[in-house]
Amino acid sequence: MGPGDLTILTSGAADVVPEEALAAKLALGRPLRVKLGLDPTAPAVTLGWAVVLRKLRQFQDAGHTAVLIVGDFTARVGDPSGKSETRKRLTKEEVDGYAERLLDQFRLVLSEERLEIRRNSEWLEPMDMEGILGLTAAYTVARMLERDDFAKRYQAGKPISIMEFMYPLLQGYDSVAVEADVELGGTDQLFNLLVGRELQRDRGLDPQLALTMPLLEGLDGVQKMSQSLGNYVGITEPADEQFGKLMSIPDGLIVKYVRLCTGVTPDEVAAIEAGLADGSAHPNEQKRRMAREVVDLYHGTGAGSGAEAVFDQVHKQHELPDDVPELPIPGDAIRDGRAWLPKVLVGTGLAASNGEARRAVQQGGVRLDGVALEDPEAEFDPEVLRGKVLQVGRRRFVRLT
Repeated sequence: MGPGDLTILTSGAADVVPEEALAAKLALGRPLRVKLGLDPTAPAVTLGWAVVLRKLRQFQDAGHTAVLIVGDFTARVGDPSGKSETRKRLTKEEVDGYAERLLDQFRLVLSEERLEIRRNSEWLEPMDMEGILGLTAAYTVARMLERDDFAKRYQAGKPISIMEFMYPLLQGYDSVAVEADVELGGTDQLFNLLVGRELQRDRGLDPQLALTMPLLEGLDGVQKMSQSLGNYVGITEPADEQFGKLMSIPDGLIVKYVRLCTGVTPDEVAAIEAGLADGSAHPNEQKRRMAREVVDLYHGTGAGSGAEAVFDQVHKQHELPDDVPELPIPGDAIRDGRAWLPKVLVGTGLAASNGEARRAVQQGGVRLDGVALEDPEAEFDPEVLRGKVLQVGRRRFVRLT
């Protein structure tokens, strides 16, 4: 391994546990088995998921083996990480459908060389009661309750199912099954990754290193990028949509997006950060550069400039009128804390019926802050919608409050 590998492989990382372990692992002089587990719980790979996928690609480029685990079994259990309440279980059919759609997208980031794709149903589905009891004996309830999300729910008197306690053990067992040297994840996965270390040690294996990457806030600048919140950019979205969405992020996230979503070098990122801090770099110019870099990454060199030209043309030809009416998000559009798009359109007078609203979305006639919406059944966090302009056709606008 080259002397610069350690610096490259840890660049941008939030946690490396234990801190000195990666150098020791690299000193073994063999390709490491680097695990990343992703539960197929949604149909698209977002820029948020791509942060850890791109880190896995760096390990591949350094000569190591990427072990990508499609969590088709754990997705049916449901990862409780960061959740304030028990999440809805997905069916096997739902999970398998998502998995099939995601595999081709994973390959847009990862190299086919040194790539091992596994489904954790291989070893978890046939596990018998003896195996399950062995897992539960390896960890205590007290240690599970050290998790921040579990601790908060316990203190608030909110239910925590035994099945949720099982999730970290099942994910940890994945590391045993594939004999991982390194496991990657977001910062919200650190507890789960450390459970994997304990289970490996319990079974006489050399414990894996845990390396986490920062979570990427979505387009709203507040919540973690999520398809369920609608604040995401998908890596397979058209270039024009990617560029338009990226231009909507708050200025305070420019550096983070450059660092985590592009191939810009750490030194260049530092220069951009310094320029924005002292005023020598203009936020709009740096945001445009970031958006071009992302589009080029997923659509090929030059696609970013093309998308930028389209963005400028659209915004010059379709400027917002000065008197955009401001209306609150209709109360009857919100159910279980989520705003349902068809009801929002009907309640603000932009559509006559739910059916008309769905058709307008399907025909590409509905935009949110200039970005076309594709899902006629989309649900949003109301906070994501507030302050944004909802548009139907060329002349009907409402700013949501």
